[in-house]
Amino acid sequence: MAGVKKAGLNVQQKHVLGGILAFLVLATPVALALPKYRLQAITQFHLDDGSGLAALDRRVMSCSYCHVKDSGGAPWNPFGEAIRATFKANAEAGGKAKFPEVLYTLLESGADADGDTYPDALEVWAKTLPGDPGSKPTEALEVVQTAFEAAGGVEQFEPQQGQKK
Repeated sequence: MAGVKKAGLNVQQKHVLGGILAFLVLATPVALALPKYRLQAITQFHLDDGSGLAALDRRVMSCSYCHVKDSGGAPWNPFGEAIRATFKANAEAGGKAKFPEVLYTLLESGADADGDTYPDALEVWAKTLPGDPGSKPTEALEVVQTAFEAAGGVEQFEPQQGQKK
């Protein structure tokens, strides 16, 4: 029986394979839970540091930006409902705007979906939740507005090349 090689994996290979399988099992729900809208908004809001990790970290942009539940899905919070209404208005007018354009249209309108006196665009820029009246900038509206305009205003949220399609 000399020269006959045993079939199968050694202990180290089994551990590596087990680790890879565990990673895939754990990563699949995360990947499936990342709708393209969230990924597009991360880019449009300049929340991605270029590492690609922002898309995987819900602390960068949680589902509660637009949804009532942290896990996403229905129901939508006031900002999510405003996005939906903007999509509907665009479609009823015969438009075929994609998400980045709809999002920009909403932000450009100066709307305040959650009624906390801070327009949605200011809240996005200040990294507070535009759909939650309890989440708003700590500085006075005028101070935030001045800093926002100095940083480029709502134009900084225009869809980037390639996002419009």
